[in-house]
Amino acid sequence: MMIKLIALVLGFMACPAWALPPSNPVPGGIVTLKIAAASEARPEVFYRGQAVAMSRHRGDWYAIVGLNLNSKAGHHQVQANGKGVSFQVKNKDYPEQHITLKTRKHIDLSAADLQRHRQEKKQAAAVFRRFDLTQSPDLAFLKPVAGPYSSPFGLRRFFNESPRKPHSGLDIAAPKGTPIKAPAAGKVVLTGHFFFNGKVVYVDHGQGLISMFCHLSDISVSSGDTLQKGQILGKVGATGRVTGPHLHWSVSLNNARIDPMLLLPASP
Repeated sequence: MMIKLIALVLGFMACPAWALPPSNPVPGGIVTLKIAAASEARPEVFYRGQAVAMSRHRGDWYAIVGLNLNSKAGHHQVQANGKGVSFQVKNKDYPEQHITLKTRKHIDLSAADLQRHRQEKKQAAAVFRRFDLTQSPDLAFLKPVAGPYSSPFGLRRFFNESPRKPHSGLDIAAPKGTPIKAPAAGKVVLTGHFFFNGKVVYVDHGQGLISMFCHLSDISVSSGDTLQKGQILGKVGATGRVTGPHLHWSVSLNNARIDPMLLLPASP
């Protein structure tokens, strides 16, 4: 099992209450499941081999489950203390987006660029598998940067008419140098300058909830830093595979990329 439980707290008995997000059981969505428990102890819940975030709400335990974009419609279940708890996933069709790049450097990769990308992908995969029980995430996110939404989550993307993976984040258009705020408290767990994502920052908010901020012009934090909600972590840029300055923001929950809009207020 590819799960790294960081600083596992033996006898972990309590978890601060969050405002529960509404269930949106579609690919890229969130499912909120009430989990029966014999005691007040935190239930151990897994989905597709990944540990799941838990919230104590009005005396009951709830699993907060992220669904990948490749989730199939139909019957699914989590394992809660060794027992199956079922839920249904509904289908959702996302629109297409066609993007023209001035160069094919980020489409037809050289052997060196491909090797670099593979190494960076391994680093990112390790971050998305994190599960830190020492932090209880705040699911009421702030919008990380001021600006209009330019590319929504889930778009089926084509670069120079070549099909690519669906858009697993949310793009916010903003001028180069616009400050980027941490949407919630967390720990900086990785920074770097990646081939596709440009200058990037990964923040662990706790219990498998991770934010990734891409294409930055400047990074103002370092790995190991603890961030408060609203703290500046960098500036908007146009590094990596982009057509202009913007923030690409991805949110991962139990190693599933989910729509960040689900954690933002209705009118951010």
